[in-house]
Amino acid sequence: MTILDDLLQNNKSIKNIVILSGAGISAESGIRTFRDSNGLWEDHSIEEVATPEAFQKNPKLVHNFYNQRRKQLLSSEVDFNKAHQIITEIEDSNLYNIVVITQNVDDLHERSGTKNVIHMHGELLKTKCTSCNISSPIDSDLDTQSICSHCDEKGTLRPDIVWFGEMPYQLNEIETYLNSADLFLSIGTSGQVYPAAMFVSTTPSECIKLEINIEKTNISNQFDYSIQESSSKGMEILKNYLLPQK
Repeated sequence: MTILDDLLQNNKSIKNIVILSGAGISAESGIRTFRDSNGLWEDHSIEEVATPEAFQKNPKLVHNFYNQRRKQLLSSEVDFNKAHQIITEIEDSNLYNIVVITQNVDDLHERSGTKNVIHMHGELLKTKCTSCNISSPIDSDLDTQSICSHCDEKGTLRPDIVWFGEMPYQLNEIETYLNSADLFLSIGTSGQVYPAAMFVSTTPSECIKLEINIEKTNISNQFDYSIQESSSKGMEILKNYLLPQK
């Protein structure tokens, strides 16, 4: 019997599953990640495109950067992958209460059909008005002349992205989910971005803590077991434990 067998053989005791997904799961869909060797920011530093100060200094550059990312996300080259699909299958089984807390700003979890998703770092397909503070869906380019559809102000729209130095969304709700987790599953996260890196230590002591990542992370020692595989292969392994075999 493997360690994973020992941890999950009695999955009837698991009711509440909290999934934290990171850049690794989206990388399998063709979305470049920030912390890989190739970088993400299209030859721009974080300070140029991912801080409130950058937007204030050069909104045209920041808009152009996120416009390009949005175009890629909406292109035919990007779609959900097997890992997203299996998460949806587990949710649809109605055997568990599942919430997906994602650090990713894409909509791939939703595309695969997952319903209970928290975007703690915002969404690429949303814009936020700095005047009225209302978020709205968007699937086209933004620029410094864009007009808010709610307050009609010009030049007040920004990507609804949580930039470095800003507070992630829905932290109180996230904490509630973590405190009641029976299984905490981290998929494709580097363990380097806070506060997400602390989520595993927020769960109850009796909670089963599993990690899926292609390599060990800085916080792997906080998990009961680490599956060193791609997000899709790791989820295929867990599917065999969490869903009845047909």
